[in-house]
Amino acid sequence: MNQQLVIPFPNSISVHIKREDLIHPFVSGNKFRKLKYNLLQAKEEKAVTLLTFGGAYSNHIAAVAFAGKENGFKTIGIIRGDELRDKIVGNPTLEFAQSCGMQLEFVSREEYRLKNEIPFLENIKEKYGDFYLIPEGGTNELAVKGCQEILTEKDSQFDYICCAVGTGGTISGIINSALPHQKVLGFPALKGDFLKDEIRIFAQNENWELLTDYHFGGYGKINQDLIAFINQFYAENQIPLDPIYTGKMVFGVIDLINKNYFPPHSKILLIHTGGIQGIQGMNLKLKNKKLPTINIYV
Repeated sequence: MNQQLVIPFPNSISVHIKREDLIHPFVSGNKFRKLKYNLLQAKEEKAVTLLTFGGAYSNHIAAVAFAGKENGFKTIGIIRGDELRDKIVGNPTLEFAQSCGMQLEFVSREEYRLKNEIPFLENIKEKYGDFYLIPEGGTNELAVKGCQEILTEKDSQFDYICCAVGTGGTISGIINSALPHQKVLGFPALKGDFLKDEIRIFAQNENWELLTDYHFGGYGKINQDLIAFINQFYAENQIPLDPIYTGKMVFGVIDLINKNYFPPHSKILLIHTGGIQGIQGMNLKLKNKKLPTINIYV
């Protein structure tokens, strides 16, 4: 659905937000899109087990755990950080994944970097048997195919399509389905320009640009300005934003509007990719640091 934001913008610029976070209560936003065709493929291959990777507060881990349970699969999550083995209790994401039946395997950060190497995967297969592999973040060709369905004919009115960028799968699908008159703007949650190469693996068009000044220090990093923005945005619009992805993207778009980046009368569509489940975990970290928390009920 599209929902117009109740925010006055100069130069007759209009902004709408596509609430992909409302698709499903547990497999929301881009995770629903990425898993759609992967689940169908796993069923076609008669797979019994889904295996994937993620961090302590991963939206992807939570989504695969629930989707696997609902679709009759066993699930295995390879979790970055062997120190987390004894810290499942109190971690809302890992507790949720485990409650869905996901078996959690904790590996060191050094081992985790080898997750795409054949010897690492062979060792996992020797331990757990055959599985259907879903990459970290869910990005592969089938995920991009699902993300191509985010935009519909109703979205043809917009000049700019904006979304957060993690592994590059979501924006690749949007790039492929955007119309010739539309420009896709990506707001990476990670530092650096390396994502361009990842996106070009899947994206077929050149109607896009990455805006790399809104990562707030890198993946998983936030500050009090971002927290205040998310809280104010929710108070004014009753739309929750997650602090890892969509919150940074919306902050960036509004900042660019105020800096006259967009031409007058531009019509902008923001893609809300979900990730709301991660707020609980982020608030735990903020409380431990005695910082303000995100005041959104989830």
